[in-house]
Amino acid sequence: MDLVIESRPSELPYIERVWRSRSDGEGRMMSIAASHWELVFWEHDGQVQAAVLGPEPSACLADVPKDATFFGISFALGASMPHLPISRLVGSSAEIPDVTRRSVWLKGSAWHPPDYDNAEAFVRRMVREGIVDCDPIVPAVLGGAAPDVSERTLQRRFVAATGLTRGAIRQIHRAREAAVLIQEGAPAQDVVHRLGYFDQPHLARSLTRYIGRTATQLCRPGGAEPLSLLYKPSSSMPA
Repeated sequence: MDLVIESRPSELPYIERVWRSRSDGEGRMMSIAASHWELVFWEHDGQVQAAVLGPEPSACLADVPKDATFFGISFALGASMPHLPISRLVGSSAEIPDVTRRSVWLKGSAWHPPDYDNAEAFVRRMVREGIVDCDPIVPAVLGGAAPDVSERTLQRRFVAATGLTRGAIRQIHRAREAAVLIQEGAPAQDVVHRLGYFDQPHLARSLTRYIGRTATQLCRPGGAEPLSLLYKPSSSMPA
């Protein structure tokens, strides 16, 4: 099975990345760990479906239907939906019912489904309608700020806004960056020192848990299931 994936960053602070893909043939992919939740639409055999996918705390295999198309909006850390707590969706999803090519129902009204080119306009409307909100403390802390709140309060707000602890976000972020570096040809030992792993076994455990691949498999990807969206993080390592 071939899985063709295209993605782009976004200047809208509520969006981490916009992506689309298509499958040629039926099979499975390795869905790598992700700290961001997503709004995903897909079409298969003439039927359109949509769901909110929660953060993925570890890599896992996922079935991919034959000749399907997918489109997704990956939301920035700190963005959330007040009516659908992300903390309840970690490792799972929530289906959006009654979706067609022309409409998707959100907050009691019909919206035209977004696409790869107008995702920002769709999310701006979600923000205006109060469907998406953002806890400003999360991007502030990830950007290096030190807010005047207790550590317990900070951890509680992180979990409420992202579904994950800061430690989990940091580990996922680092493993994804390590995987990209290895795919680009960086030696494993250099990645260990660059990203602060204890040693190569520590890196190996992290890659296996969060990417579902060893360093050797990342260097020689042929023969394994295709990976889900993997890109070099645009932000610095979370604090």
